[in-house]
Amino acid sequence: MRICRFLDLSSPHPRRARYGVLEGEHIIPIREDHPFGPLTRQESEAVPVERAQLLAPCEPSKIVALGRNYRDHAEELGHEVPAEPLIFLKPPSAVIGPEETIRLPAMSARVDYEGELVVVIGRRVSRLRDEDDPLAYVFGYTCGNDVTARDLQQRDGVFARAKGFDTFAPIGPVVATDLDPSDLRIETRVNGRVRQRASTRDLIFPVPQLVRFISQIMTLLPGDLIFTGTPAGVGPLSDGDVVEVDIEGIGILRNHVRAE
Repeated sequence: MRICRFLDLSSPHPRRARYGVLEGEHIIPIREDHPFGPLTRQESEAVPVERAQLLAPCEPSKIVALGRNYRDHAEELGHEVPAEPLIFLKPPSAVIGPEETIRLPAMSARVDYEGELVVVIGRRVSRLRDEDDPLAYVFGYTCGNDVTARDLQQRDGVFARAKGFDTFAPIGPVVATDLDPSDLRIETRVNGRVRQRASTRDLIFPVPQLVRFISQIMTLLPGDLIFTGTPAGVGPLSDGDVVEVDIEGIGILRNHVRAE
């Protein structure tokens, strides 16, 4: 399934966000307030895609992100490959959806794109045992852009400010629930020009290992996100750019860029 969160622009209540299943050129709304369980499809209320605005497909309580999880990206930044997953947090307030605007903060002179596969958690998970299957706790996968104020990251030596600005966590356009995350093509384009191209088979720490590792540290809840890391090819964004993260089986996350 391809799960989305949307506004029906033709509805008497157009600001009411709903979840639905994207099928072809229509969205089939579901009755439930969240998609993390049995779904009741409301076929009679199908909404044409052109009458809908897609939103960020989930509302996480936390965003866990990975640093240096592709060897070539660690090398392009001049860093060692970590011996275990290097995690940091992005605030949920950084989330935006497809076609929304990434704002370049005035206090940064260089803001980079980082296209990534994002894991969406579907069940509460804590302290997985060796015999547990981490993928049983995954709801699906979406595209993400771990937008980063690179100059501030280098200046601060920590990630909180550089990764935490409002609009620095675009996700979408949908959550694909029936994917194998082990070998997905990922491509990032800026103004139509390919800047990153890789496969998730090149992840140093693959998705099951990440879910297991993070569950030993913090409880993950339905809707929480794991940004799995970015491949080589990161670079700066400028006012007026259009950046796209395209992942096989999910779709294209497109965002516009504006300077404050």
